[in-house]
Amino acid sequence: MTPQEEYPELFTAAEDPTAAIRHREALRIAEALVFASSEPVSEAFLAERLPKETDVAALMLELQQDYAPRGVNLVRVENHWAFRTAADLSFAIRKDDTDVKKLSRAALEVLAIIAYHQPVTRAEIEDIRGVQTSKGTIDVLLEAGWVRFRGRRRTPGRPVTFGTTRDFLDHFGLEELRDLPGLEELKGAGLLSGRIPPNFHVPMPTGSDDLTEDEDPITALDIEELGLLAPRDDDPA
Repeated sequence: MTPQEEYPELFTAAEDPTAAIRHREALRIAEALVFASSEPVSEAFLAERLPKETDVAALMLELQQDYAPRGVNLVRVENHWAFRTAADLSFAIRKDDTDVKKLSRAALEVLAIIAYHQPVTRAEIEDIRGVQTSKGTIDVLLEAGWVRFRGRRRTPGRPVTFGTTRDFLDHFGLEELRDLPGLEELKGAGLLSGRIPPNFHVPMPTGSDDLTEDEDPITALDIEELGLLAPRDDDPA
């Protein structure tokens, strides 16, 4: 395959100066849209506002490379994009005026179980932890925007299933759920005892938001009847 065949857009731009101008303008538009949003911006949102036939994914990867050496980086969260402070400069950002809500140990345990075992019900969370989980603990995670209602399990009692949100990935610097640390990484970080059972394993979620075969979607009636907190809308308006 010739270079012209492999990278036609580069040769097209060289032959047609207006193509290069349109490309630069598309980069500027994408940059402005992400910069102006307080939430990660979806590729679908960008596609609606960029010139037709723009390869949004390729465009954002190019913009990401442009920002890689800077103090602000362009990061991907699922199929959404956001500007974030470069990880190696986090020490320089003052956090004295930021009111960060500390999670209790119970809330952290529940969050970890939901992250690794989703979709998971409250009963399943309690079975894994070995203790009861208060509604207040889950409410804290829902209010933080890190946990959401996925659906209702097709089992007796129709229990609600929980999963993590895009805000969870964004806060912990994960591009997708598959980026969660595995067993060896957790042990290396000292988060697991060296005397763990030989059959112990860390499950890895599929990374899909699609409901499983034994889940039904949460409805507005479920929200009202169960007194649940309404799900958050993660996409920008």
